[in-house]
Amino acid sequence: MSGQKPSLKTGGSAQSRFQVDVVTEATSSPPPASTASSDGSRLPEESKGRFRVVGFMDSGGLGSAMDIGLPPDVTHDPDTMKSDSVSLHSTGTGHTHVSDSHSNTYYMRTFGHNTIDAVPNIEFYRQTAASFGEKLTRPSLSELHDELDKEPFEDGLANGEELSAAEEAAASAAKSAKAGKAVKFGWVKGVLIRCMLNIWGVMLFIRMSWIVGQAGIGLTIAIILMATMVTTITGLSTSAIATNGFVRGGGAYYLISRSLGPEFGGSIGLIFAFANAVAVAMYVVGFAETVVEMLNDVDALMTDELNDIRIVGTLTVILLLGISVAGMEWEAKAQIVLLIILLGAIVNYFIGTLMPTENKEPKGFFGYNTAIFLENLGPDFREDETFFSVFAIFFPAATGILAGANISGDLSDPQSAIPKGTLLAIVITGITYVAVAISTGACIVRDATGDHNDTVSDTVNCTDAACTLGYDFSICKEGGCQYGLMNDFQVMGLVSAFSPLITAGIFSATLSSALASLVSAPKVFQALCKDNIYPGLGVFAKGYGKNNEPLRGYVLTFCIGLAFILIAELNIIAPIISNFFLASYALINFSVFHASLANSPGWRPSFKYYNMWVSLAGAILCCVVMFVINWWAALVTLLIVLALYIYVSYKKPDVNWGSSTQALIYNQALTHSLNLTGVEDHVKNFRPQCLVLTGYPNSRPALLHLVHSFTKNVGLMVCGHVKTVSRRPNFKELSQDFARCQRWLNKKRIKAFYTPVFSDNLRHGTQFLLQAVGLGRLKPNTLVMGFKNNWSDGEMRDVEIYINTIHDALDLQFGVVILRLQDGLDISHIQGQDELLQSHEKPAGGGKEAVVSVSLAKDSNSDSKTTSNQSSPLIIRDTKSPLSLTDQRLLETSQQFKKKQGKGTIDVWWLFDDGGLTLLIPYLLTNRSKWGDCRIRVFIGGKINRIDHDRRAMATLLSRFRIDFSDINVLGDINTKPKKHNKMSFKELMEPYRLKEDDMEQEVAERLKAQEPWRITDNELELYKAKTNRQIRLNELLKEHSSNAKLIVMSMPLARKGTVSSALYMCWMETLSKDLPPLLLVRGNHQSVLTFYS
Repeated sequence: MSGQKPSLKTGGSAQSRFQVDVVTEATSSPPPASTASSDGSRLPEESKGRFRVVGFMDSGGLGSAMDIGLPPDVTHDPDTMKSDSVSLHSTGTGHTHVSDSHSNTYYMRTFGHNTIDAVPNIEFYRQTAASFGEKLTRPSLSELHDELDKEPFEDGLANGEELSAAEEAAASAAKSAKAGKAVKFGWVKGVLIRCMLNIWGVMLFIRMSWIVGQAGIGLTIAIILMATMVTTITGLSTSAIATNGFVRGGGAYYLISRSLGPEFGGSIGLIFAFANAVAVAMYVVGFAETVVEMLNDVDALMTDELNDIRIVGTLTVILLLGISVAGMEWEAKAQIVLLIILLGAIVNYFIGTLMPTENKEPKGFFGYNTAIFLENLGPDFREDETFFSVFAIFFPAATGILAGANISGDLSDPQSAIPKGTLLAIVITGITYVAVAISTGACIVRDATGDHNDTVSDTVNCTDAACTLGYDFSICKEGGCQYGLMNDFQVMGLVSAFSPLITAGIFSATLSSALASLVSAPKVFQALCKDNIYPGLGVFAKGYGKNNEPLRGYVLTFCIGLAFILIAELNIIAPIISNFFLASYALINFSVFHASLANSPGWRPSFKYYNMWVSLAGAILCCVVMFVINWWAALVTLLIVLALYIYVSYKKPDVNWGSSTQALIYNQALTHSLNLTGVEDHVKNFRPQCLVLTGYPNSRPALLHLVHSFTKNVGLMVCGHVKTVSRRPNFKELSQDFARCQRWLNKKRIKAFYTPVFSDNLRHGTQFLLQAVGLGRLKPNTLVMGFKNNWSDGEMRDVEIYINTIHDALDLQFGVVILRLQDGLDISHIQGQDELLQSHEKPAGGGKEAVVSVSLAKDSNSDSKTTSNQSSPLIIRDTKSPLSLTDQRLLETSQQFKKKQGKGTIDVWWLFDDGGLTLLIPYLLTNRSKWGDCRIRVFIGGKINRIDHDRRAMATLLSRFRIDFSDINVLGDINTKPKKHNKMSFKELMEPYRLKEDDMEQEVAERLKAQEPWRITDNELELYKAKTNRQIRLNELLKEHSSNAKLIVMSMPLARKGTVSSALYMCWMETLSKDLPPLLLVRGNHQSVLTFYS
């Protein structure tokens, strides 16, 4: 054995996903060409299997490093490895090298053992392909556990996962990035600088002094702290979400959608991108207005002020677009230049406050002075301003905290950069705003005339701070003054050491904010489009270049911004934009609260400085601030978010991001299910909870639709599927079928669960389902089956199994419902009878795909195949082959319960009291719009001389049950002998199944009865002669009274176990139900399901 390599081979021709080869050679001999090649290929017989384990003949030659999984001279870098198919070979120098060429993993000796089991590796947990190759997967359980002659997996990904469209796009983007290194930013350049530039807006230079004048230093600090509190809480929440896993591009949209799901994420993503696009126009118009004012001062207007604003704004936004399109690197450089100018302007202002000059005193600037500070400490609201109106003006200056998060896809480490950069930016800018508020309030008076001659002349009437400094500005109380905190928006320029630098600071603040918004909007919009939540927007998902730049998004943002610049009237739109941003902040805070409340194990942010209740308070604060800023804009924002939410909820995009909404739904379902177990059943709360033996859900649509009609929003419905197997079950196929069928039910809006089981026959499988399906009180109480129309054509062993299944259900105290259509129920043999089960799979070529069901052939050489009396769905091309008349009629009748039923009757033949289930089901049906035009007619048995009495008694009972009915018929002739030809037909029907023990010896008869227990004995026929005649007679009465009914609901006859043979019971039900409209045979478990007590 030492000279051979043991190999594990499986059938199939799939290329090996991973292999382990160790080849030891003499130093002088070259490596054999057939052992390994540079592309990882192998000999044909070796490449047939999905994996191959090769013996290690000379472990000593490999060195001790092999005992921990690596050769002595090989280092492992999980981010740069490129191979999934690994071979080790000697170079003849004593070193062993790894030759890897397929994807990017390797399997070697693990802890010194020859195994394909893999050690933990970060690559196994990636959702998309690694940067340098295909997606990595650990060995599947099948590969490690299945028998050696069994194919571990057939195709697709080993772990059954499939990449979503967004993940595939990310994977292709990762591959395309190999050509050039993408530019990634750290936390300072990528987050801190952007956030500071966005928060330090034009408000700092031209509105801060006015706010201090109105609110005073004390309330201004309160306003700043309130705004900072909102942004800080939002920053903490953003940090928590950003550190709960890898963050891709999309900023606020990505954070919200992955936390709360596509409904909230999709609605916020769209308005957030739009808000950023319009914010470009706002900032550019602010810049253009400042430029036009300067032109006006020197009498250099091109046309008039409004058109000049449009001209300057258009040229500016074109310049900004050029910087953005040039790439993130150029945009980042431009931001640094703007930051330097802005910092210079701020420093210039503070230097100026220390350099008071006499010529500035008439204009209100006296330098730091205690009297001015004390005078400006309190508020002096004018012109109907209030604390909240001033707060509404200031708050937009505190926004912009998501500027860094919005380019999360361009950050080298978003999880670290977003928390550090965002929170530090909030602290720095908050301190700056407070410092400016205190300095302006301490050295500038509220009102000044600007006239050197307004010195103090009357010391009695002059009491303000300016009087102590030698100036009398009391005339300003009458209005008309142009200087001071309240009157001069450019007072910071007056105070500064070099006023043109303040103007440059205003330019820098507006342009940097505009540039940040121009970059944010396309990035967020691109991420939204990649997820394909809104149809028709996919064209904007495409990225270009090594940074995957959304050039189409840039053009769209430019067009939106330009349109609003040309309007040049932003006073109405501005409050809505502020509210859009606040809505995003509110949802980010709510996301953290929601995720913490759901208590999902997946919520593990590495940023620990957050609290769910603080986040909830932050969300409420954001909503309050929305209404404080502008109540009608807040209402408009909420209506837009609600409309988009409803739209996305209705469209139900095919995405699954593991949102906290899913986690909370699970929590609530688990809690309510446990609470239900502590509540005893009560007749008033009885609901039909049905286990329906449908097979594949699309195999028996009539059965599915009828049961769904009386269980939808009322009771539980489980589609049970018993898969009979030939040798051993293929559980991988079972799980795939389960996912496909449950998706199909959801797509068809059928509120039901699909539960398949493997078993050797229908009876045993149904026993499993009857005993195991359900959770606490949420478990079936009624078994629903289709009538076995073809029972006389098949083996009687199947009839025995079918009848015993009914007995088992009754033994377990289940109600039993059997539906019979004369044309049958099963349409699985008809090709193209239904559309695609797996909605997201597409055919390779054109044409329509369909799901059909075909019987799987038994394969003695494979234990992965199954056979089933229910057929197996396969996805094929719809061939549109012509159908026989029988199949056409079958297809038509299979859809009869899906469409609205016209005027007609539901005939209820309540012959035996089973607890009321026979009456409850028709009542529930008539509550549905499809059956709303049908009226209930009740048929009961009675005596000829008591017909009126029995009718009145039943009418009283029905009125007490509060069930409407159109008629009550008392049948006094049930026990009349049936017609002779019908009796002859029954005799012919049962003749092949009789034992005829009188014609053979007793011992032979007993042996035959033991071998074929379904046979009908003569004694049995005689004993149940009256009951047999009753079934024949009831069929005659049904044809007489109910031949035109939309549906017949009838008490199902019972057969005593061990006394009535399966063949006789089947003959009874066949005779009772033949040649009739749709018939529902019902037998409750004889526990009351109706009550007339309140």
